[in-house]
Amino acid sequence: MKTLTKEMQSAITPAMALDLLKSGNKRFIDNIKVNRNLLQQANETSDGQHPFAVILSCIDSRTSAELIFDQGLGDVFSVRIAGNIINEDILGSMEFGCKVAGAKIIVVLGHSKCGAVKGACDHVEMGNLTALLTKIQPAVFDEKTVTENRTSSNDEFVEKVSMINVKRTVEAIMQRSPILKEMLEKGECGIVGGNHNITTGEVKFYDDTSTF
Repeated sequence: MKTLTKEMQSAITPAMALDLLKSGNKRFIDNIKVNRNLLQQANETSDGQHPFAVILSCIDSRTSAELIFDQGLGDVFSVRIAGNIINEDILGSMEFGCKVAGAKIIVVLGHSKCGAVKGACDHVEMGNLTALLTKIQPAVFDEKTVTENRTSSNDEFVEKVSMINVKRTVEAIMQRSPILKEMLEKGECGIVGGNHNITTGEVKFYDDTSTF
């Protein structure tokens, strides 16, 4: 697998970027990884990087973007925070990744059995974690279909909240970053939300969050 160059990155469209991630995830599921010389890629990217995607995912140890999408060094910007939420710093990182460094797609990736989402469902308060979980709380309140046992012990409720949280984050990125919104409107980059099943490894993308 060749290391991405500026020319290769420029030729990638948002739709192509999504296909690259889908293909990589299929390889991960099938346990057929592309043969890469990571040390060579480290050397080839030492003077510059040209990733094609910015992936916002959870800190969960089972949800490493490079692994579940079978990508190498220099392929993706990986932003990780519990509950895949956004703040000013993460938005700034995304703006750098797309506007400055040329990435073609932003992926907001939730995952099954998310501990942060479970904490928000249970209204946990603990130190600095309290403020983080507060950012997920709106997704808990937005979930109206489950009327009983709205806690972390209800797997259905947790997964529905997780999906809403991803979709809210996609919307928030477009609302809170004029730079990214303009790029999205011009088709210079795309955005999509998805969910990683930690049991099967499969990533399912939410078509209704896609801008392309």
